[in-house]
Amino acid sequence: MVAKATGAPVKLKALADSDMTLADAAIDVRGRTVVDRTGEEIGTVDALMLDEAESKVRFLRVAAGGFLGLGERLFLIPVDAVTRLDENHVHVDQTRERVVGAPAYDPNIVPDTNDYAGLYGYYGYAPFWAPGYVYPAYPYYR
Repeated sequence: MVAKATGAPVKLKALADSDMTLADAAIDVRGRTVVDRTGEEIGTVDALMLDEAESKVRFLRVAAGGFLGLGERLFLIPVDAVTRLDENHVHVDQTRERVVGAPAYDPNIVPDTNDYAGLYGYYGYAPFWAPGYVYPAYPYYR
């Protein structure tokens, strides 16, 4: 858990585990293939991680590797990395190596111990609670 500038804690949960929905079903990227800046496949968006306090999607949870769900690892990619959406893909401005080298996300760990600040730093973005942060275009464009 991290504290916003206001001191309020930030907790994220999967959109599917909340009572919220996306305003436009056409922008739901769950199930789409994530590709890196060179077009190489990284994995599949299996969840949208939501900051319920501000009603915003903050991370894509991406499942990569494994076979038939076995050995699969989960990674969080900030929505700030999304450069383009198409019917079947989410394009990000990172490399596959960078994403699979990121700390794995474990939903069984108490959310307070998942290092969201470290993830933003790892990918080279300012965290959403930083002063002057501007929410990216995703998920509001096609």
